[in-house]
Amino acid sequence: MGEFLSEIRVRINETCTSLQAAQAAGDEFLADAHASELEDLRRIAARNGIDPHNA
Repeated sequence: MGEFLSEIRVRINETCTSLQAAQAAGDEFLADAHASELEDLRRIAARNGIDPHNA
């Protein structure tokens, strides 16, 4: 689980950063895409017993 936990944390952090950048740039399409990806990553984390907001 250690490697999975590490990877999901990295992916969530990267996606959050990308989402914020897209929002700051005013790119609604890209922001929506990142928001959807973030939801998916958090859902995957939760299914595997990881608190998605602390991942």
